[in-house]
Amino acid sequence: MSGSNVGKPKIKVMDLKPNMNNVSLVARVIKVEQPKTINTRSGTRTISEVVVGDDSGKVKLTLWGKAIAGKVKEGDVVEIKNAWTTVFKGSVQLNVGGEGNIVESQSGEVPEADSIPDNYPKAPEGFKPEFRGARRPRRPFRRGGFRREQSSEEGEEEDFGG
Repeated sequence: MSGSNVGKPKIKVMDLKPNMNNVSLVARVIKVEQPKTINTRSGTRTISEVVVGDDSGKVKLTLWGKAIAGKVKEGDVVEIKNAWTTVFKGSVQLNVGGEGNIVESQSGEVPEADSIPDNYPKAPEGFKPEFRGARRPRRPFRRGGFRREQSSEEGEEEDFGG
């Protein structure tokens, strides 16, 4: 049964953490924005931004690609499979692309939109997102001028004009 999503545990919105992969959850679609085209480092992409929620809270969901952008409508209860999380401005967000899927769900466990708490998952304090891309690391900053050196005989500092 490896590789199968059958019986895979689903999590709640407020349990989402940064940099999660293979996320599955059931949620109600609360708000849907029109699909739009954006430019990324890998070219032009079509996305649709959606807010979904369950009995624990709400999360912004970005649907990547023409195949799934615009696929859901407000009020739908959906099962989201093979999603991943990112962080934007301190908030955890959910993403579904070509490897993921969204299907309508018959789950009666998700409350109506007006009963869903207005809680959004946050990244932990001091969280630094992983860098994605091929960029050379920066060199450490060095001040100009001379450095203080210790005299090898006396252990005293000498100032060489810094």
